[in-house]
Amino acid sequence: MLSRLVVIGLLAASCRPPAPYQPNGHETVDAARKAEHQLSSAVSPSAPVNAPVEPEIIAHGPRNARRIALTFDACTTRDVSQYDARITKELVAANAPATIFVGGGWGKEEAAHVKELASNALFELGNHSYTHPHMAAIADQKRLHDELAKTQDELFALTGKLPQLFRPPYGEYNERLINAAAEVGLTTVEYDLPSGDPDQHATKERLVEWVLKKAQPGSVIVMHVNHVRFHTAEALPDIIGGLRDGGYELVTVGELLKETHRSGVASGP
Repeated sequence: MLSRLVVIGLLAASCRPPAPYQPNGHETVDAARKAEHQLSSAVSPSAPVNAPVEPEIIAHGPRNARRIALTFDACTTRDVSQYDARITKELVAANAPATIFVGGGWGKEEAAHVKELASNALFELGNHSYTHPHMAAIADQKRLHDELAKTQDELFALTGKLPQLFRPPYGEYNERLINAAAEVGLTTVEYDLPSGDPDQHATKERLVEWVLKKAQPGSVIVMHVNHVRFHTAEALPDIIGGLRDGGYELVTVGELLKETHRSGVASGP
């Protein structure tokens, strides 16, 4: 049984709600075969293993302190995976910490960028599965484990650091997935403020207005770093400036949860 479930508030219409996923089917045979091929071609196990953690969903940090975590997903998609270096540039220029959830397949394709991100103390890297499937619809427990464990191996091989946090693809989860993540030592992190940056109607101005309007103490904001066609990089300076003008301190997810998770979810080997 999940020990903690945080209720999510209002979401941007363009984003899939981070809510328990009730599968109405399974992957197509072709999709499953493609994923199995990607997983089988992943790096050989080399990472140390996290100790199991308490299975839980975290959507936001404490509401009694004006701290906010900016998070970015970097995942393989149907489009050609890309990396928007403008986002990293803006974060560095503003000295703004961020947590980046990296897909194992994306990390393999963008190895140089993953190493660059990991080398910067501003950034914390998390696990975003290997092939970015609808994980709550996967019945094969070994496949669930491999999506998580092989991403751990890939990121450790690239960076020498072992992620402690996991974000489910599409914001979809069920109890079985959360338990699988906990078994490999990953705390599952959702969000309470989707920026809506994948929406084709999400202009720079709309992104800034939405985020600044909906931000509240403890918020975990989700954006994306793997598409240059999004307006995320353009909006980021005004989002960061507006949050700070509102008295918010920007921190990583690990730092945001430091008081409630005293063992330190972000302190890997």
